[in-house]
Amino acid sequence: MAPWRDVPERYGPWDRVYDLFRRWQRDGTWARILTQLQAEADAKDMITWEVHADSTVFRAHQHSAGVAKKGDL
Repeated sequence: MAPWRDVPERYGPWDRVYDLFRRWQRDGTWARILTQLQAEADAKDMITWEVHADSTVFRAHQHSAGVAKKGDL
């Protein structure tokens, strides 16, 4: 990822590029572009739809974080 200020000059002022990006993000343009590209790639069998589950992250309940119990003090 690069800072917005590093956008090549040929695209115009970085703040205008950012404004356009945010506008397209808010109005759903990026989502429509992604959906269309995925549909085209899927039609050409260029996408393998796989689901992977990663079990390396475990979350403990907040009360299991080592807080002393009444009898432990």
